[in-house]
Amino acid sequence: MGQTPSNGKPRDTARDPAKRVRIILWIIVGIIVGGGLIWYAVFLATKPAPTAAQPASEAQLVREDSHRVTATSTEKAQLVEFLDFECESCRAAAPLVEELKKEYGDRITFVNRYFPLPGHRNSGTAALAVEAAAQQGKYGQMSGKMFATQPEWGEKQDSQATLFRTFAQELGLDMDKYDAAVADDKTRDRIRKDVADGTALGVTGTPTFFLNGEKLTLNSEGQFRQLLDAAVK
Repeated sequence: MGQTPSNGKPRDTARDPAKRVRIILWIIVGIIVGGGLIWYAVFLATKPAPTAAQPASEAQLVREDSHRVTATSTEKAQLVEFLDFECESCRAAAPLVEELKKEYGDRITFVNRYFPLPGHRNSGTAALAVEAAAQQGKYGQMSGKMFATQPEWGEKQDSQATLFRTFAQELGLDMDKYDAAVADDKTRDRIRKDVADGTALGVTGTPTFFLNGEKLTLNSEGQFRQLLDAAVK
């Protein structure tokens, strides 16, 4: 039988341990949920927020501020790439794209647009760093740095913003301007605009290429070159 404490109320000694266990379990669950909320808040603070979908009729494949990475003497075509700096396929395609820029860059305008994928923890942070560098005329250098170092930081779950800042220092950027650009909502909006256009145009993964407005389905390097050859004839 249960004993009676000094307050006169019976105490069930068999139930007390179970009650304590339940309380401890609830505390643990609260800590886990609280920690998850904190992590999610940090995640949102370092990644450009998703942009509301816009009608395809309002989407633009190339905008005035899009990054044109070749200077053509006589433009005969445009090749637009939507890319994610944490995407392994984008990194794998980068050497070929560089070759194609050298071969066709005098006739084809190559355009890069941001498309950080939601499954990549630092893709948005990388895009912010690249765009901040672009504001100081170092888009190509910073984007190349991101792909070259991707094995070092890709797929990590903690923010790589500090590492990306060291890249900016190595490129000799004005760090006050860089920090201000990274923190500026206008920089995030610039990236969100690219994502909104890409989504409206049917981009679902990276890299995705459009040649003269047509979304490409690529099967081989040879096919890619054939399409570019046909576009410049």
